[in-house]
This record gives sequence, structure tokens and C-alpha cells, in this order.
Amino acid sequence: MPLPETLRVKLSSEAAGSIAVTPVVVQHMPLREIVDLMLPLTGKDVPRLRELLRRGSLVSGASRFRWDGFEADPEALQRLVGTFPDSDPNLPFRPQDLIRCVLRGPATRLEIPAEAAAKRAFLKRRSFQDHLLELTAAIPPVYIDYSYKDHADRFRLRLTAEALALLREQTNLLPFPALASQIRGALIDSVELHTRR
Repeated sequence: MPLPETLRVKLSSEAAGSIAVTPVVVQHMPLREIVDLMLPLTGKDVPRLRELLRRGSLVSGASRFRWDGFEADPEALQRLVGTFPDSDPNLPFRPQDLIRCVLRGPATRLEIPAEAAAKRAFLKRRSFQDHLLELTAAIPPVYIDYSYKDHADRFRLRLTAEALALLREQTNLLPFPALASQIRGALIDSVELHTRR
């Protein structure tokens, strides 16, 4: 039995408190979009996806999606899931496909979109991203996985003490003083590089 192309979905905010009332929006959403929202929770686990579709409810971020639950044909659902990317450890890091970098440490997660990292500070010829990509030539990033949540392949660049010191020095290339200050003061041991597939 073929899968429905769209579902009538009731969309509401999970941020609503006991006093606040948020409106419920009804819209028709492609099934592919709904499955895309499920993949960060389930991966490509078809039985788990079928259970969510049967239940007819999903919370993603601050939104709740509800629809009339239905029995999804496992083979049709497997074909749909097969159209989404898989992790590929053989995939090389491609600097031109960078969409964000995430500076990570024991209690640190600083996300910087590629557009922000590529901006140059006043009178600077290079950007923070230029320096970061130079590091990837010296220390090749290691493939982690494909993230359905981030819609990106993720690579990890482990920072040596010397590389971290250089990275902190190069924060003067950022046109965002608050971000530069955060980077200089944060405990950072690696950089996640997210690339579009």
C-alpha cells in the first residue's frame, strides 16, 4: 500500500504554559518532511518510524505535530527512508561545503555559521574561517557521521595545545567582539566541522 504524500497536521507550540494559550495551526505537510523531523530521534529504524506514524504525534524543538495515525507499509517506508543520506566514513572533508563550525569542550558548545566565520574584521585581509581551514590542512579532520538534526556530515578536528593557542590568537579576525571573547575564555578541545552533502 503506498504511503500518503501529505498529512493533515495540527501544529502547536510546546512552549505554551498553563496560563498562555497558543493557537493551533492546521496545514498539509509532505510525509517526507515529517519523516525528516523524526530521523534525529529514530535514525533509519523503520519499526520506530512506523510506531511514530501510528501514534500520530511528534515533538520537535518547541513544536508539537499531530495527525491521524496510520499503519505505514514497511517496504514503502523503507524506500522513503532510503532516499535520505547515510553516514559515509570514506567521505573526504570538503572545505567549500562548510556550513558551520562548532567549537567544543567539556562544558562548551559555540556554534558559528560559515557566513559569520567567513566575515572579515575591519581592515583585515583574512577571516577566522580562513585560519580554521588552514588548520584542517595541518590536522586532517576525522569523519564522525551524518547528522539528521543538522542536515550535515560532521567532521572532528582535535586541537593540540599549539593549535588552540593559534585559534585563540586568530579571534582578532572576527568582526564580533563578544564571540571572540567567548572563544578566548572557553575550554575548547575540538572543532566540529559541518558540511552540506
